[in-house]
Amino acid sequence: MVSDTQQATETRPQIHVQNAIKSFNGRVVVDVDDLVLGDQPIEGLIGPNGAGKTTLMRMIMHSTALDSGTITLSNANGGGDVVISDLPTYWMAPHGLVKSNQVIMDFDNLTILDSMLLAVATAKYEKPHRIFDERDLYDDNIEAMQEYMDFFELGDPIRFAGSAGEKKLLDIIRCLLLEPKFLLLDEPTAGLPEDVTEKVVEVVRKLADKGTSVVIVEHDLNVIWNLCDEVHFMAEGSVVLRGSPEEIRQNSTVVEKYLGEGHV
Repeated sequence: MVSDTQQATETRPQIHVQNAIKSFNGRVVVDVDDLVLGDQPIEGLIGPNGAGKTTLMRMIMHSTALDSGTITLSNANGGGDVVISDLPTYWMAPHGLVKSNQVIMDFDNLTILDSMLLAVATAKYEKPHRIFDERDLYDDNIEAMQEYMDFFELGDPIRFAGSAGEKKLLDIIRCLLLEPKFLLLDEPTAGLPEDVTEKVVEVVRKLADKGTSVVIVEHDLNVIWNLCDEVHFMAEGSVVLRGSPEEIRQNSTVVEKYLGEGHV
């Protein structure tokens, strides 16, 4: 009999980046020859500021166009290979590929509840006359929304997100509500207090255990070392090292260019 863990591993989606180049004003910021993401349940992507980490993630989502190269999504929603670098950004989330925002993206005039409802509203609800179906949208999603609101102790949902940390957390919840098959997290714990960071780590682990592939860009290296199964180190636009958290942490190049002796 195949265990749930074995089945999740076998069906875990992957992203394959090949010969992907992006430059701005004549300066190459990403130059990745061959990179597979999703070999392990949770992978970290670290490197110094300006290494190209966020740009690479935006290239995967096609919110930043490639100058050249291809990016392929494999095994998402049980399907075959799809060259996503040829597809528009709006294709990604409905097909299981979801990314959080590095910069806080909040809707000032939406309550916490309305912001979550916006995340789960499919295209059919975006037509003006479908406003009358909002109750159906609410009923279909309130259980999941309430679960996250309770877990993260958000309190009254008919209020506006206050602090930067709350807005960051709400962005993560919106991603989780989409039930991603491949989740890209861009500095998800930045600005969050330690207790909330621990809860984010917990929910990411649970998501990965169910078969979702997760890639995290994060400057809080304690999150990287304690959460990730594998770590990619990026510098000057290229992924130059790949290994277990311990291997990357002890590598002399990483120590010299990124960590410093005091962090090892």
